[in-house]
Amino acid sequence: MNDHRRLGRELGIFDTDPLVGSGLPFWLPAGAAIRKAVEDYVHELERRHGYQHVNSPVLGKRELYERSGHWAHYAEDMFPPMLLGGEEFVLRPSLCPHHALIYRSRQRSHRDLPLRVAELGGMYRSELSGVLGGLSRVRAVQLNDGHVFCAPEQAAAEVSAALDLVETAHALLGVRAARYRLSLRGDGGKFVDDAAMWARAEAVLRAVLEERGRPYDEERGEGAFYGPKIDIQVADPAGRESTLSTVQVDFFQPGRFDLGYVGGGRPVMVHRSVVGSLERLVAHLIEVHGGAFPAWLAPVQAVVLPVSDAEVPAAEGLVRRCVAAGLRAELAPPARGSLGARIRAHRLVPYQLVVGPREVAAGDPPDAAPVRLRDGGQAGVVPVEELAAWSRPAF
Repeated sequence: MNDHRRLGRELGIFDTDPLVGSGLPFWLPAGAAIRKAVEDYVHELERRHGYQHVNSPVLGKRELYERSGHWAHYAEDMFPPMLLGGEEFVLRPSLCPHHALIYRSRQRSHRDLPLRVAELGGMYRSELSGVLGGLSRVRAVQLNDGHVFCAPEQAAAEVSAALDLVETAHALLGVRAARYRLSLRGDGGKFVDDAAMWARAEAVLRAVLEERGRPYDEERGEGAFYGPKIDIQVADPAGRESTLSTVQVDFFQPGRFDLGYVGGGRPVMVHRSVVGSLERLVAHLIEVHGGAFPAWLAPVQAVVLPVSDAEVPAAEGLVRRCVAAGLRAELAPPARGSLGARIRAHRLVPYQLVVGPREVAAGDPPDAAPVRLRDGGQAGVVPVEELAAWSRPAF
């Protein structure tokens, strides 16, 4: 069984230390490379679909979260306030209040809508020690978050478009949804008490799911405190489910922040996360791929293997060409063992470039080499630029 907690450490993706604390893993070089590849892909995917990217602070005054409703409905999951200069500041549990303020920082017209903003930002959850585990449940989360501010009549189309993005990204990443869940309001003070508002938001989500022909389950008590959501559930090898990506309809926070637009009324806020938190996503990908990541996502995309010491200078030059072309490449010199042993040691690397006397004679450094695939197949002699093109995500 591919347990990401074991594999992630063996592959140098992440680790933890008691001096940092539980639920606060750090990314090692291989993990940082995977994370950057995901960030770059999602950023470009969003840009191509009309999103503007923003950055906002990880702190906010307590008043901000009182205004957003988090303090009244979500405080038990937040870190306690920090007193500074007579004011209380809180590590944010969510990015949406900041994005609401970004929306209202300028006067908006109906012609500006829908306004799509996105951010890869940190948020913090005061999780109990007993529920923490590897990358899948952490206290410091890097969330691929985004919010669409739109007119009410645009909400259904924006929800559907967000689901398109989710499904596109999941297909490329190799993620298979276990099920779609319509998460609804439950009982008690955890949820905003406005039945009409909930029914209106629920109707939008349900209509989109029905129109798309997507089977889904309903679960009471799993909605956000301000509104219902579509959760895309994934399962680990043991069958345990978790939520990876979400799309939510929110009529509550636009009113709390008095958002509006010229020539209309109050916008709807569609919350969406294409790939969820990077921590939970990478935990899932480690288990799905067993460390054999797609070429565009692999920490090392190409390894250059000189047959003998005589080919090392040419192999070093080939590594430099690969790096200049945008590949994550490294050298595996003969000092590390026989050619067969080095191939086995790099069995998870998508492309293995073997440099022998023929490649040295072809150029100094060579601009192509025979490529061995990790499944044992041979791709023939491939120019570096072509190999780099193979190693980029498709849009």
